[in-house]
Amino acid sequence: MNGRTPHPSRAVVVGGGLAGVTGALRLADAGVRVTLLEGRPRLGGLAFSFRRGDLSVDNGQHVYLRCCTAYRWFLDRVEGTALAPLQTRLDVPVLDVGRSGGPRLGRLRRGGLPVPLHLAGGLAAYPHLSLAEKAGVARAALALGRLDPADPVLDGIDFATWLRRHGQSDRTLAALWDLVGVATLNARAPDASMALAAMVFKTGLLSDPGAADIGWAAVPLGDLHDTLARKALESAGVDVRVRSRATGLTRTEDGRWAVDTDGERFEADNVVLAVPQGQAHALLPEGALENPGRLLEMTDSPILNVHVIYDRKVLRRPFFAALGSPVQWVFDRTASSGLQGAGQYLAVSQSAAQDEIDLPVAELRARYLPELERLLPAARGAGIRDFFVTRERTATFAPAPGVGRLRPGAHTRAPGLHLAGAWTATGWPATMEGAVRSGFTAADAALQVLGRPHRHPLQEAA
Repeated sequence: MNGRTPHPSRAVVVGGGLAGVTGALRLADAGVRVTLLEGRPRLGGLAFSFRRGDLSVDNGQHVYLRCCTAYRWFLDRVEGTALAPLQTRLDVPVLDVGRSGGPRLGRLRRGGLPVPLHLAGGLAAYPHLSLAEKAGVARAALALGRLDPADPVLDGIDFATWLRRHGQSDRTLAALWDLVGVATLNARAPDASMALAAMVFKTGLLSDPGAADIGWAAVPLGDLHDTLARKALESAGVDVRVRSRATGLTRTEDGRWAVDTDGERFEADNVVLAVPQGQAHALLPEGALENPGRLLEMTDSPILNVHVIYDRKVLRRPFFAALGSPVQWVFDRTASSGLQGAGQYLAVSQSAAQDEIDLPVAELRARYLPELERLLPAARGAGIRDFFVTRERTATFAPAPGVGRLRPGAHTRAPGLHLAGAWTATGWPATMEGAVRSGFTAADAALQVLGRPHRHPLQEAA
């Protein structure tokens, strides 16, 4: 339906990633007529799937934690919770090949005691740190628990500097802090804002015994973020327009908003811009932000994913992390991809991949296949049925020290215009959780303007 039709409570959401889908669902649930515009032929943003022959391939491995209450709300709202199960209890296999004697298996896991004792047993049994290093980790964790991640002073220093001040060795950084931090922040400790690191570790490890339990999709991401999301949106009455890229955003004569695409104009009382920061900067009208140039100061951090299909089973576990190797995390995607026969599909997820993101496939193959053989003896001699790479050069904003001052809130200076996206001021790094939270905040801002009564979804879940 054409957006020219006048309506006292109409909104246009620009962008069909997790932030935009969430914002559209929240507005529609509150009785607003919503049109969602997405330039791609699908929803899901940077967490999507595609076909490669008979396989359904995720562009990258995405996980969430039990403490990700907003993303869990999203899964429930699109009826996808059962398709992305959580671990019963945190358990991360960690293989170390950096020391003599072959791969050595350790585990990062929690017990059933209250915080912080829930991690004590797992840390004590973790073989990749010395007794002195474990004691140092415990002291640093207690100090971290006393921090306020919202303190702007913390945003001005890097995580590594803080860890050094609290007695953490190079080995401890590699075997624990970066093992977790690189995957969640998409940056190594020297390149990460202490404020964001404190938020991740305090929330994930020190807020609740089960906060860090890991969940991931047992189906292709597109089933959740596109198929089920689209079904939920359409059931809520949202007019979903894919292949509709917004090209302009202007005020109408009656003070409403007009969003132009290549062939159509949509008018609304409220607009939510839920696109990457560079696209938002290009669409924002003059004066909408006090310092719009800050959006362009946020740099990007890439993620590389290496996909290997073996002719036999080489990994018995659903996933593991690695030490002493270029390999970071490896996931078994055999079942979710639809791979048939006796083979196995492994996805190697490489965060903070600035040094590798543009390497040729042949060079990556020569680098990673021998590493997987070092980590997985069963891979030695196994045939390679397929090897390919997916690259997300702008996977996340770089969580560098000082990034906090660059991230805008949902409100703009232009009445009825709101911002969403993991790059906005959610307090979280660029994760699926942060994206969904930004959608909540933008929808809340729009509903306030419209005078619509509503409750925050996480209050409803509490």
